[in-house]
Formats: sequence, C-alpha cells, structure tokens
Amino acid sequence: MPADWSRLLRLAQEEVRGTLRRLPRRLRPHAERLPVVYEPRPNDAILADGWEPDLLGLFVGKAFGEEDSGCADVPPQILLFLENLWDFADGDEAVYRDEVRTTYLHELGHYLGLDEPDLEERGLD
Repeated sequence: MPADWSRLLRLAQEEVRGTLRRLPRRLRPHAERLPVVYEPRPNDAILADGWEPDLLGLFVGKAFGEEDSGCADVPPQILLFLENLWDFADGDEAVYRDEVRTTYLHELGHYLGLDEPDLEERGLD
C-alpha cells in the first residue's frame, strides 16, 4: 500500500535530523552544509545515467574538498528516494526509518570521499 507523501517526508526528515545530531562533532558541520533532497523516485535523467529504478539514494556533485576544483553540473547534495525506501521497507515504519538513516549515511560517506569498500567496512552498504 503506498504511503502518504507528507508522512514519508516527515519521517525521513526526522530521521535525517536525528542522524545529524548523532554524528561525531568533527563531521557534523560538513554534513549540515550538505543539502538533502527528498524525491519519490529517481527521475528520467537519473535512470538515463544507468541507475536502477529502485535506487534508494544518490550523492551528486563534487565530494568534500573537491567543490572548488572547477565547475560542477550540480551542487553537492544527497537525493533520497522516499517511495523506493518505503517499498524496500515493505511498509514497515521502523525498517523505513532505519533504511533512511543507513542510506543517508551511505551517501554522506560518498560526499566525504569513501568508496564502496570503505562503506561496506562500516556497515553502510
């Protein structure tokens, strides 16, 4: 059963805010400057770039420390695809919140320069 968008958005924003508060003090300022954009699902441009339709989140833009190294197509930001996250959670609010947190931290890790093996090592795969 599809969830109400306003509910999905509220739950996701609460989870991201709580996750930000729990970040180590030295990382928090960098994470707080990084916008999070909430979308229902990946748009056609993202799909055209080869991403799967069930993508949960995506970091776009230049990673931390690379922002001033030239012109970027888009500013650094995290995209969270809330309807896909809800589908992944099979409609379970606790699982949804947990996956929002994990996906946010995964994409934040990309912004901070971590690659997939680094993220797996930290349990953020």
